[in-house]
Amino acid sequence: MKLYNIKTTFLSLLALAALASCSNDDDMTTMEPNPTPMGTDFSGTYSQADHMGRPGINTVLSFDMMGEASVKDEFNVTIPSEMGKFQVGFEARLEQYYDVYADLLGAPREDVNYEPNILGLDATTLTTVLASDALDIAPNTPTSYFNGTEVLTGRALTDDVIDISLILLFGGETGDRFSGQDTDGDGTADLPRLTSDGVSLTATLSTSFPYLGSPN
Repeated sequence: MKLYNIKTTFLSLLALAALASCSNDDDMTTMEPNPTPMGTDFSGTYSQADHMGRPGINTVLSFDMMGEASVKDEFNVTIPSEMGKFQVGFEARLEQYYDVYADLLGAPREDVNYEPNILGLDATTLTTVLASDALDIAPNTPTSYFNGTEVLTGRALTDDVIDISLILLFGGETGDRFSGQDTDGDGTADLPRLTSDGVSLTATLSTSFPYLGSPN
């Protein structure tokens, strides 16, 4: 099964779950044929379990300097105003990726380092921005994760947020620094392809909720 099919199925299940839990009968204690009214019940204990502002950031960049996997769980339960503490680990992980790529290329590590990206952000500034996993919204400008002009003004349904994140991390000043280039013209890629996950949006999205296109 293609990755896109898996993602579509997952989103469809989420939409169905949302519709089932958010119907017009959500103020009833029972379903038809004889529903009885009730008030909204906010009793119980709730806890934060995940962040979804910027998909993949926690997966790709969370890094515990002590080598413990628990940092990803800690990231998920930390409120945005306190997430600055993850910046150091994010930058360390980013540097580690570049070290790995240098080794793959057989180049000195000092020659393969992060370069300011298409937004002009150095490694410290970029990882500071990404460490706060809150989705910015700009109500008076086009909604876009990044469209060449607007930057993190929201997330449009057609935005390829993974590719955009990879471009910001590995694309350098032009956005295509590591894009699988054939540098010696022999027909074989000499540089790793790091600026795309290779998965594109192929469906036509609906204009009404839940905005899903036909499954492939």
